[in-house]
Amino acid sequence: MKTSLLAIPVISLLAAAPAFADFSVNIGAINVSPDDSSTSLNVIEQVAGLPNGSTALAVDSNTQLGLTFDYRIKPNWAVQLIAATPFSHDITVKGSAIDGLKVGKTKHLPPTLLAQYHFMPEHQTFDPFVGVGLNYTIFFDEQIDNQLKDTLQALNVTSADDSVTLKAKSSFGLALQAGVNIKLSDTLGVHMMVSKMDIDTTGRVQVNGTTVQSVNINIDPYVAMIGLRWTL
Repeated sequence: MKTSLLAIPVISLLAAAPAFADFSVNIGAINVSPDDSSTSLNVIEQVAGLPNGSTALAVDSNTQLGLTFDYRIKPNWAVQLIAATPFSHDITVKGSAIDGLKVGKTKHLPPTLLAQYHFMPEHQTFDPFVGVGLNYTIFFDEQIDNQLKDTLQALNVTSADDSVTLKAKSSFGLALQAGVNIKLSDTLGVHMMVSKMDIDTTGRVQVNGTTVQSVNINIDPYVAMIGLRWTL
């Protein structure tokens, strides 16, 4: 039987773990609900004759399959890695005469590593915890919506032959968490948590590779998950 090079450090870490350590996998639905704000679309406001500061961007919520991993290193302390299938968000304008205008969409992955403090490690069923950690969000597959393309053409900012694209930069920030694990059997349980994540990005509308509109977006979502928990 062959053992991959990637498995060797994992096996070594588990072998060196203290007797009270355990490893758990949580699988379920995870939702990202942005608490968003942004700077205004100042260039578009100027071209369209809209009041200064009258527009902003909104990012909608999305639910995906969540997969988190817990490793208990001491009775009261654990580390958790949050992962998920890629989230997809629609971006629209809010405010002024172009309220609801579809700007585009983006996907992102927000891997997050947290240190958790468990209040009642000795309890057989109920295990509440809080956590603090770091989040790194990677944006990709950004797409401009046809509504924005048509609007830019109507304002004579672009022509039908121009290439109009949307870009968003990656983000690095803090994450706070609270939740509870409910034990159903020695290996099976329920995992529930809610997190507040600091996710800030800069969205850029580019025409033929040149940025014509740049907007700072504070997504800062609430992230909630409920799922089944397997302890190994």
